[in-house]
Amino acid sequence: MKEAFHPNAYLQRVKNVRSGLIARTKILNAIETRESDTISIANEIHLSYGAVMHHLRLLENEEIVNRKGKRPTLWMLTGMGQKRLID
Repeated sequence: MKEAFHPNAYLQRVKNVRSGLIARTKILNAIETRESDTISIANEIHLSYGAVMHHLRLLENEEIVNRKGKRPTLWMLTGMGQKRLID
């Protein structure tokens, strides 16, 4: 049975391994409905802070997510990230 990953979990600049796709899918699902800080995301999806931060940076490099404000930094989908959901 094929797993369903978030459409934005696939990155263009890095190899898309299964564990990364799963982690990015969880992260994107967590911030789709509301902006969230890294610690809240990590607690919600049961991944380490470092793992969540790593994937958020990858997503930021692909312009799928963006940070807002100072500490605690809030993460949100960019217009590009939201547009990809519609396409």
